[in-house]
Amino acid sequence: MEPMKPMEPMKPMKGMEPWWPKDLGDPATSGAQNGMKYAFFPDKHRLLIERDDQVSTYDSGDHRIGGVSQSDGASKSLTFASQSGDVDLASLKKLG
Repeated sequence: MEPMKPMEPMKPMKGMEPWWPKDLGDPATSGAQNGMKYAFFPDKHRLLIERDDQVSTYDSGDHRIGGVSQSDGASKSLTFASQSGDVDLASLKKLG
């Protein structure tokens, strides 16, 4: 019996072009919710968020992002799940 091989990074679905810069490669995880998209690139320590056709880049530090939750309130805050627990987007350094 052969050992399991590591999973390959997620690729965009057919018919959907990536909205992130190609130099980041393929994200480990990505998704969309309520008009917002996110993509996480662990090797580059980058989390990208697209809202209202504008992409923002964040330094994810040591966090390994695995999912997102979004508040329904007026603040529209985002919280991401990581190996260390929940991470509020406002706590990450915005790069651009």
